[in-house]
Amino acid sequence: MKQYFGIGWTSLTLIAALAAFVAGCGNDNGKKTSRTVTVYVSEDQVFSEPVLRDFENKTGIKVKAVYDTEESKSTGVMNRLIAEKNNPQADVYWANEPIRAEVLKRKGISAPYKSPNAKGIPDEFKDPDTYWTGFSARARVLVVNKKVTEPPSSIMDYANPKWKGKAVVANPLFGTTTSEIAALFTIWGDKRAKEFMAAIKRNDIKISTSNGESADFVASGRYEFSLVDSDDAVNRVRQGRAIAMVYPDQDAKGLGCFIVPNAVVLVKGAPHPKEARALIDYLLSKETERKLALADCAQIPLHAGVETPPELKSMRDIKVMRVDYAKVAEKMVEIQPFLKQWTGL
Repeated sequence: MKQYFGIGWTSLTLIAALAAFVAGCGNDNGKKTSRTVTVYVSEDQVFSEPVLRDFENKTGIKVKAVYDTEESKSTGVMNRLIAEKNNPQADVYWANEPIRAEVLKRKGISAPYKSPNAKGIPDEFKDPDTYWTGFSARARVLVVNKKVTEPPSSIMDYANPKWKGKAVVANPLFGTTTSEIAALFTIWGDKRAKEFMAAIKRNDIKISTSNGESADFVASGRYEFSLVDSDDAVNRVRQGRAIAMVYPDQDAKGLGCFIVPNAVVLVKGAPHPKEARALIDYLLSKETERKLALADCAQIPLHAGVETPPELKSMRDIKVMRVDYAKVAEKMVEIQPFLKQWTGL
């Protein structure tokens, strides 16, 4: 046997193998870990980033996050996922509502995963095939100027002549307004939904650029009520603005309040599937829901037993609009031409 400085080649091979093994263990253990996870995020960075940093500190898994911008209106990272379908770069998608999660499912970009932390989240906020799971929700509420003595109680009040020229709503071509209108189409059917849209147009409804602008219009007294996301409402309440919140359609025959949960998705072909599942488990935990409830976004936990923001009702105390988010996603695409015509764009 050949010798090298008195050591046999066989010994050198064993030493090299042992060194590689030890180095590998060091990379996968504790603070020396080289594990990473890439997440694309539609939830506002100011609220999502602290949660991801906490996950990183807790697990030692390095998080590489790509955030949507305000200009892309929650579609930028989704479109990036679609473009990367044949060469996935992301492991996880954190959507700020479930409609885009449904789009990814239909396009074969997501993969099923049943997290143990999904237990306890109501079934209506989960994909039955486990391609996405909801957590930490917003409610679609009416904000009403406090000078109004008999406030509206239903989204149907948009069509009530009593409120002619006194109501505002965010542009229905974008965001959660589109989602809720699509939900009404799935519940009522096209004929009744289009009649409702025609009625509110005749009632001189004002169209704003966003839910936030709608809330500001109401708070200033320019308009008397609007349908907005609960985080926009809570934000103005905490500022001491002159508005009150009304959960719409809560009577026995009412439609209920439309709920918009966050949704988390495992990307098909994720480069880091183990780390991806760990991040999904963390996002679906009570710990994360507690953080998002206490943050300025004031989101409503879906797990029972997690404290709700003081300005809001807990999910068990809200009559929820029962919708199939998959059908809503399909209807959203279908009614886009109608909504463009309705808005005059």
